Amino acid sequence: MLTIIIRSVIIYLIVLLVFRLMGKRQLGQMQPFELVLTLIIADLATIPMAEVSVPVLHGVVPLLSLVVLHFILTLICRCSQHFSKIISGKPVIIVNPKGIDYQAMKKLNLSTDDIFEALRGAGYFSISDVQYAIMETNGKVSVMPKSAAAPVTNQDLNNKVADNYLPIVLVSDGKIIKENIALAGVSQKEISDLVKENSNSKNCSIKDVLLLTINKTGQAYLQMKQGEGLSFQSKRLVSK
Repeated sequence: MLTIIIRSVIIYLIVLLVFRLMGKRQLGQMQPFELVLTLIIADLATIPMAEVSVPVLHGVVPLLSLVVLHFILTLICRCSQHFSKIISGKPVIIVNPKGIDYQAMKKLNLSTDDIFEALRGAGYFSISDVQYAIMETNGKVSVMPKSAAAPVTNQDLNNKVADNYLPIVLVSDGKIIKENIALAGVSQKEISDLVKENSNSKNCSIKDVLLLTINKTGQAYLQMKQGEGLSFQSKRLVSK
């Protein structure tokens, strides 16, 4: 039993390393060749786990070989557009200004239900609102709406607005993120003082904080583990 546990842990760590090396894509974002490799890896990993008679090395070598194959295919796809089309396919327009492209639909083995489901997933419930819909190589559908159905932007209204900035997480679940406070250019004491100033209790501490973020302009968000979240402008903390 101990042998099986040890073998399982070893294979698990190797498979985890393999997927980390392959990138952070989710299943729905994978190209066809990446999905095939994923399925094969999953199948290979179970063999040395369950079969004690199979040496662990016989399971590790194929896994590492597939990683090498993945990098080779990825490199070739980057260098050759023609090869990339063969391996991953190419985007296909399934809806154009004239409506649904029947030939493209049949080529991709899609039904009208599939198309409407994809359009609804993109936020469009009427095909008359769609100018173009493109089936990407990973199976996702990208939609360009008609001008009348497109969301209004500040640029359309000639509104002048300030740029948005990504918030930096300073405290998460009662723990200070040290690399982030260095990035924001603030000290732990400044964070502690800010929490006390903007919480309901003056006796609270960093351990009571669920989340504290701040962006470059000083816009902060604080939520204690008990209570509601609070957005406020901080003059004390301004991310650099």
